[in-house]
Amino acid sequence: MTSIHQIAHRTVLAASAALVATAATTSVFASPLADTWPTKAVRIVVGFPGGSSPDLTARTFSEPLSKILGQPVIVENKVGAGGNIGAAEVARATDHHTIGLMINGNMTIAKILNPATAYDPLKDLAPLTLIGVSPLVLTAPLAQPGVAKDADAKTFFAAAKQAGDKWSYGTPGVGTIGHLGTELLKTRSGIAPVHVPYSGYPQVATAMMGGQLQMALLPPALAMAQAQAGKLRLIGVTSSGRSALAPGVPSLAEAGVTNFDLQIWNAFAAPYAMPEAIRTKLAGILVEIARMPEVRQKLFQQGWQTVGTSPEGLANRVKKDTEELSKLIKEQKISNQ
Repeated sequence: MTSIHQIAHRTVLAASAALVATAATTSVFASPLADTWPTKAVRIVVGFPGGSSPDLTARTFSEPLSKILGQPVIVENKVGAGGNIGAAEVARATDHHTIGLMINGNMTIAKILNPATAYDPLKDLAPLTLIGVSPLVLTAPLAQPGVAKDADAKTFFAAAKQAGDKWSYGTPGVGTIGHLGTELLKTRSGIAPVHVPYSGYPQVATAMMGGQLQMALLPPALAMAQAQAGKLRLIGVTSSGRSALAPGVPSLAEAGVTNFDLQIWNAFAAPYAMPEAIRTKLAGILVEIARMPEVRQKLFQQGWQTVGTSPEGLANRVKKDTEELSKLIKEQKISNQ
């Protein structure tokens, strides 16, 4: 089976390419079209609820982007279908003032999972920049039947195996990395929880606290906050080793889960209908913002290791992830039906 190990670690070279991106766009800025843009407020469409990780990232960029552009930047939440409703909104925008903050699935395998998806990620979305990468954290309720409160990860997995399909796990939707990653985790660990999709990660966490779910892969910032508040327990991070984004949390490899390495990412994209000169200008500005120390700090607090690539770097990531996630979907017979 295809491993997500390759999917998770392709940003180092792309990040280096980003160093060239801003300089490369200087001549484009001089074009009349780029010089006069924007002429009105810019929209950042987010396919997830307010307070979600993509929403927080978009709002982190909105203020500095507004200052640089000299126009208001409005974050608009279009929730549903694992972020694909928002992505479709971006794909069909023709006003040249709409961009989107996307997660992995919105820019890769959305159409593969559901041919009826209202846009084609590879044809309708123009990559701008990869913003951040992060592992997920396997998280569980504090109180679970058959699992002691002080149980370690190996004990947790033993209980999960015994429970079989009586346990369920939550994600922000079919085809998200939380979904595909947990399906891969099932093959690597021998557990068999049933998938339950929600509108966003905060809703997944709430469902776990209420006892409706027995486990979920959550972004580090959300997982750590709930654990520190004494509301959820942390089982392990999905990266091959421990992560600075989840201090003190063991990797799942330490619990005996082998050949498993997973990251999520978020990125800015524009409609292909947006003129290339404007897209290039925007990409350069977004990379510039991503390198601001205060922005990097905020993103880290939100659970992201900042990257900031050129459009080409993101396009390469999208292409490779699409190819490898497609294999995983086929092998695991994953469907949105």
